[in-house]
Amino acid sequence: MKRSALAITMCLTFATFLPAAWGQSVTGKWVGQWRVLDNGEKDRMFLDLHQDKNQFTGTMKTIGHVWQVHGTLTAANFDVFFNPHDAKPRMTGVVSAGKLHLSREGTDFDAVPSTSPADDYPGYDRMPLPAQHDVPANGLAKTPPMGWNSWNLFQSHIDDKTVRQAADVMVSSGMRDAGYVYVNIDDAWQGVRDSNGNLAANSKFPDMKALADYIHSKGLKFGIYSTPGPRTCAEYPGSYGHEEQDAKTFAAWGIDYLKYDWCGARMIYSNTEERPLYQLMGAALQRADHPIVYSLCQYGADKVETWGAQVGGNLWRTTGDIRDEWASMISNIEKQVPTAPYAGPGHWNDPDMLEIGNGGMTDNEYRTHMTLWAITAAPLLAGNDLSKMTPSIKSILLNPDVIKVDQDSLGKQAIPVKNGSVETWVKPLADGGVAVAVVNLGADEAKATVKDTDLGMPGKVKSARDLWAHSDVTFHDGAYAVNIPSHGAIMLRVAASN
Repeated sequence: MKRSALAITMCLTFATFLPAAWGQSVTGKWVGQWRVLDNGEKDRMFLDLHQDKNQFTGTMKTIGHVWQVHGTLTAANFDVFFNPHDAKPRMTGVVSAGKLHLSREGTDFDAVPSTSPADDYPGYDRMPLPAQHDVPANGLAKTPPMGWNSWNLFQSHIDDKTVRQAADVMVSSGMRDAGYVYVNIDDAWQGVRDSNGNLAANSKFPDMKALADYIHSKGLKFGIYSTPGPRTCAEYPGSYGHEEQDAKTFAAWGIDYLKYDWCGARMIYSNTEERPLYQLMGAALQRADHPIVYSLCQYGADKVETWGAQVGGNLWRTTGDIRDEWASMISNIEKQVPTAPYAGPGHWNDPDMLEIGNGGMTDNEYRTHMTLWAITAAPLLAGNDLSKMTPSIKSILLNPDVIKVDQDSLGKQAIPVKNGSVETWVKPLADGGVAVAVVNLGADEAKATVKDTDLGMPGKVKSARDLWAHSDVTFHDGAYAVNIPSHGAIMLRVAASN
């Protein structure tokens, strides 16, 4: 998902224009109410800061996150950066009159000196880890899952109406018929648990069973999101200690797909303890008496590709969150390379959702995005506003020949060979042919040559088709040469002679 991780380091730069004689300092414990979640829970921010001259360190806690923080005081304003790649601060404010005046995600609030130990968030009890065992395969996801997920564009601003509209457009646009069948709600749907521990949805989703029925009536499937931790990335209740209960709830609603995000579990467990926690939910889903595709989202830690299938997983994230930027997209796909041996029917490596159509890249770069996800047998989960797709974006997402490569029943993941700024990927196909993707990573147009001897086929090239140009191409003397624009790609489907 596109969001801050638990227990990461934030870079805080505090500045104050106040005279030094005022003695302004951030040292101390501070508390303020940041926001109210959509389920009515109050989300406080608790800071414990320690200043040394113009530097400070400490912790920052909210209802679902704990950060180790540091920063520098230089003048009256302060900026907060959550990740090294942030181009703009995530939180800003000023130190004045013994208060921290803060602004985060459009919400202004004050943090005042804490006067009670109750201001701090208590820790969570550590649940004993179960003994490891293999969870039987569930027989689902024989090809990489295809659908739509709400997070990349809508993030926490998602509701029943928006999801229904997405389902409607998936039908009217032809996406459903092209294979995009999962309609997945990401974070921020959760309500609170009742006295028996049962989790309901919040007021944005008044009837999850009715929503599932609506989605199913369209010939689509319904997905949802949770975490093995106490809190999700957006700080809503997770499934920690309620795995069996939540699996039965999801099954009763008619859920067909679960994305299970490590996020909040970092408050209690290390990355090397992920497997038994994912095993808990994997086993619970199989006892829930409803087929549910199980998507592990733990950012590729602890070599998840080597054990994801053993905990019942159908797909697992191999990367951090994708961003709608060329560099992020390429970085994520390159991390797929060592995971290739572990991909196959029922268990897939996931470089994260598609950003196609969200506006951060050119259409040329989005075609490359689609090419690389298809050649690596990656799940195809669109993350754009389906109601506002341009004809070009639709042609990228709905290209039937490219989708056919991604959905090939052999389930092989391509591995690249680099030649300078040009990268060539070859994917064996069930019919004995291959798909070939050639990508120009450079800033200038590049000439690429595809040789039949590099394709790993038993015979010479019988035929070849350019899947983006929708035209046949010819290999002359065992080679096909083509010019590829900067950040562009070609994709061929090649058949061999007997």
